[in-house]
Amino acid sequence: MATTTLSLTGRALRLLSGREHSRAELERKLAKFEEEPGQLAKVLDTLAAKDFINEGRVVESVIHRRSAKLGASRIKQELQQKGLEPEAVAQAVDRLRASEVERAREVWHKKFGQPPADASERGKQMRFLASRGFGGDTIHRVVSGGDDD
Repeated sequence: MATTTLSLTGRALRLLSGREHSRAELERKLAKFEEEPGQLAKVLDTLAAKDFINEGRVVESVIHRRSAKLGASRIKQELQQKGLEPEAVAQAVDRLRASEVERAREVWHKKFGQPPADASERGKQMRFLASRGFGGDTIHRVVSGGDDD
């Protein structure tokens, strides 16, 4: 039994060594290795008590990795999928929205670099930014060249 606990702990630490994971993510990934009910919860409680599992770090990690390429709505969706507290997700999204136009402009510039020549190209650019999770107002300002921040 002790080896299973070590195995669960080892698996959890291996996952955490790659990147930050939320408790819900670890539960989902490690549930199939649990041999006794409650065993996984104990392991995760221990890791949380030692601050190996920290939701604040998970939020910051996702924002750091994804904000240069994605809009607030896509990042919000990713944070929600990780099972994070709604309040933490809302605060992160509020912070992201403050820099949304600037980040969208960077993404647009890397991909296209010049204003659309016609309606077809304009639609393509707008769809690209929408697929990255940027909002409609932001997309319109960036594609129209509205530099009036």
